Amino acid sequence: MSLASSNNFAVEKGKGAVAINWINEFTTKNKKSFKINTLEHSLNTLNFGNFDLVGWEGDWSIARNVFKKVSSKLNIKVIESGYHKKGNILESLFGMSKEYGKVYSGGKLIGTIVFAKKSGVWIAEREKRV
Repeated sequence: MSLASSNNFAVEKGKGAVAINWINEFTTKNKKSFKINTLEHSLNTLNFGNFDLVGWEGDWSIARNVFKKVSSKLNIKVIESGYHKKGNILESLFGMSKEYGKVYSGGKLIGTIVFAKKSGVWIAEREKRV
């Protein structure tokens, strides 16, 4: 998996293992079908710091819920990505599409990120604090 699959999120650098353990305990306890793992890639941002990318399998609504919860419970920053502008079919076909993400800290929305592909790797192209 990579950020491009839109099913990937990111956790504040160095806090991925703690976040994944908490998410696994939470989803098991609440009988939710959800799998999560760390990825080899990281993401550096100017406004929000550095992140470890994580991949997940399961329901989108569960993912959004657990990432906001883990951000709040452990007071860490997370990125929820996978948003796309509607109607950009041509851009998608030619690999020019952008992906959008939300940045949370302590469970609160603190900013947004626009991702672009550079040399096959997703990078933060624009960042905005809210």
